[in-house]
Amino acid sequence: MTRGNQKASQGVKTGAKDAGNRGAVTGGKHADGFVTLIANIVRSAGLPDAMVRTRKVGRTLPGHFRPTKDWDIAIISGGDLVAVVEVKSQVGSFGNNFNNRVEEALGNATDFWTAYKKGTFSPSQKPWLGYLFM
Repeated sequence: MTRGNQKASQGVKTGAKDAGNRGAVTGGKHADGFVTLIANIVRSAGLPDAMVRTRKVGRTLPGHFRPTKDWDIAIISGGDLVAVVEVKSQVGSFGNNFNNRVEEALGNATDFWTAYKKGTFSPSQKPWLGYLFM
């Protein structure tokens, strides 16, 4: 669903619509270009047998405090988890939105590293965790 479609169809059933510019980011797809760019950079870097997952399949990873997390990019090489990346953008009110994104980033990192320490991604060595915020 594109941003335009999401914004147009939002509230049809409930009457509730996103306030201000929130509809510009809740439709999904706003950061796809950056996800594609990062994936292309990884592929061109020469990582042996790299599988760069940018679609739902292969980028959903287990967590510790929650069952799973859908990352924007998961990079696997030789069966090992090499890196995961989350991409977020912000439109509108800076203060509250920024605070929410910081809390989300810290929560994601805490969940990911706790799962790693508990052996969830064994035998992979410590992967790289990235968070692109724009």
